Amino acid sequence: MKFLIDNQLPTALTKFLRDAGHDAVHVHDLGIGAADDSEVWRRALAEGRALVSKDDDFLHRANHHDGGALFVWIRLGNCRNQELLAAFARILPDLESLAAHSPRVIEIR
Repeated sequence: MKFLIDNQLPTALTKFLRDAGHDAVHVHDLGIGAADDSEVWRRALAEGRALVSKDDDFLHRANHHDGGALFVWIRLGNCRNQELLAAFARILPDLESLAAHSPRVIEIR
């Protein structure tokens, strides 16, 4: 899968996803770390990437835009990188299947 990692998430998540064989980039890698949500969303759409973020503003975009990007909504609150990566590791094996059969939003809790 292709992922775009938003700015409030660590670059460690990008590395984790790459190490798992996915095409993952962080907004900082693309020079859009300070961009507004519209720019980040457009980039995810343009590149066919699932947007991974804690920002619930993307929930509206994912649910109300035809042809929208998949939104992977991290709902863990403040946590250490190790906890974030463990939560992502639990869902990663099923993520492609979930994306193919679910609405445009996948929550990780």
